[in-house]
Amino acid sequence: MKAIRIHHHGGPEVLKIDDIDVPKVQPGHALVRVKAAAMNHMDLWVRKGLPGVKIPLPIILGCEAAGIIENAGPDVRRFKNGDEVVIAPSTSCGVCEACLAGNDHYCRDYKIYGEHQDGTECEYKLVPECNLLPKPKNLSFEEAATIPLTFLTAWQMLVEKAQVQSGQTVLILAAASGVGSAGVQIAKLFGARVIATASDEAKFPKIQGLGADHVVNHRKQDIAEEVRKLTDKRGVDVVFEHVGAATWEKSLKSLAFGGKLVTCGATTGYDVKIDLRHLFIKQQQILGSTMGSKASLFRILRLVSEGKLFPVLDRIFPFSQAQEAHLYLEKGSQMGKVVLIPS
Repeated sequence: MKAIRIHHHGGPEVLKIDDIDVPKVQPGHALVRVKAAAMNHMDLWVRKGLPGVKIPLPIILGCEAAGIIENAGPDVRRFKNGDEVVIAPSTSCGVCEACLAGNDHYCRDYKIYGEHQDGTECEYKLVPECNLLPKPKNLSFEEAATIPLTFLTAWQMLVEKAQVQSGQTVLILAAASGVGSAGVQIAKLFGARVIATASDEAKFPKIQGLGADHVVNHRKQDIAEEVRKLTDKRGVDVVFEHVGAATWEKSLKSLAFGGKLVTCGATTGYDVKIDLRHLFIKQQQILGSTMGSKASLFRILRLVSEGKLFPVLDRIFPFSQAQEAHLYLEKGSQMGKVVLIPS
């Protein structure tokens, strides 16, 4: 089979389309014929190399995918050959205290596809049964592939960590990104007022179409000042932060008394400063968040099936154009998700 792999870190030129063996079916696993694999910024970071993180090389990139079960192995009970499925983006031990409590993302053996182990940008993927979920019938494979990591991350941030509620105001940074576009939808689903940011005004109507009440151009406008104007100087209850150093100061200034800033990323840098006086005097909270539980993914997919949440698919590239896809994602031109399909 063909797989998108890197053998060493670097620019898009290190991406290779390798011919490797199709995995052999094992008990409790199913061989999935991948129809579509969605990209994330994690693909770029893994390709470039992450400071302090040892990536097992060579590695197949990608953590999100949808496909068809080619061969359901022994002991697989919930699925059969020909079933259309979505692949959960991570694995865990399944037997520790965290896993049995439904917090598999806290497992000490937690591993994300495409970062800690071979990923989904391949023609066939061997997947444990516990990592398979039925594909929503109302979605194409390309659309379904965009759901798992993106919506799970946004759900964990807003619902599990920030505990967003009806009537609150939420600031969503970089709302045109995959996780940002999911965040807008989830915040609106729970009845919040949404202030979003983006750098391309051509994307504003699409972001408003997702539910944003206001969109701020973070390149031309001061985020904190605009938030003050829009909230009568009060600030927002929740900041959905994943940009990092470039927006950190403005994000903190945008928080109301008792507000919560939840962060899942540091796209523009991780070295930030905090004035602890503001933090404790205003009784604010800073919450870290990564991924989410498989249980949450079941709920998310039900909401997608009901048309209450929906994927935002920007562009599809064949595997053979993986380098072009990386360059496209690096430019930040997309509105939503970029998907790769076997070619």
